[in-house]
Amino acid sequence: MSIFTPTNQIRLTNVAVVRMKKGGKRFEIACYKNKVVSWRSGAEKDLDEVLQTHSVFVNVSKGQTAKKEDLVKAFGMDDQTEICKQILAKGELQVSDKERQSQLETTFRDIATIVAEKCVNPNTNRPYTVSLIERAMKDIHYSIKANKSSKQQALEVIRQLKETMEIQRAHMRLRLVLPAKEAKRLKEKLKPLLQVVESEDFDEELEMVGHNKASTVLAAGLLSASQTGFEACRVSPGHV
Repeated sequence: MSIFTPTNQIRLTNVAVVRMKKGGKRFEIACYKNKVVSWRSGAEKDLDEVLQTHSVFVNVSKGQTAKKEDLVKAFGMDDQTEICKQILAKGELQVSDKERQSQLETTFRDIATIVAEKCVNPNTNRPYTVSLIERAMKDIHYSIKANKSSKQQALEVIRQLKETMEIQRAHMRLRLVLPAKEAKRLKEKLKPLLQVVESEDFDEELEMVGHNKASTVLAAGLLSASQTGFEACRVSPGHV
């Protein structure tokens, strides 16, 4: 879709329209495609990357802007940027059936890819393929949620899949190298964070190799350690 605004004749292309009905009137804003969902999920923070213009329209395709008195009546203000934010948050994204289906398929595969990257079969410790995760998601009739990011939905999918198949989060494998003068003190702080310590080697430096679940618990522990000298330690992450 492309339009001309009646005031300055600037051509708007690649337009995604978000529409809201309020106070008996229809209001629309012109956004960049694929940015509305990113804004709503929190992935995009820059409003100018989402809005093509900070103007509020009654009809984007015709370039008809909303009257000031209609905005005040419906929203209690005439600050168009703030009104755009309201419409962006609560309005309905206008997409064709074909575009909507394409977006759903893309998001569905993104979620499956994240799950496949983060999880393994606990019996074999081997990862699942993306296509297998997709089939499993279809078996549990998982529905895409437009207001949540792919990563958020992937965590929900993992929880649901645990009820129907053998699946668990992959362990994160870490190689920690500590300078000799800090080794003893930091070792005691870091060792409890690893579920399994595979090896320890002390020469000029202390090298520890182990693994744990790639979880917020581990991240929080590393952060806590960093506040007491962990910056002296080198970390090489990977997956078991």
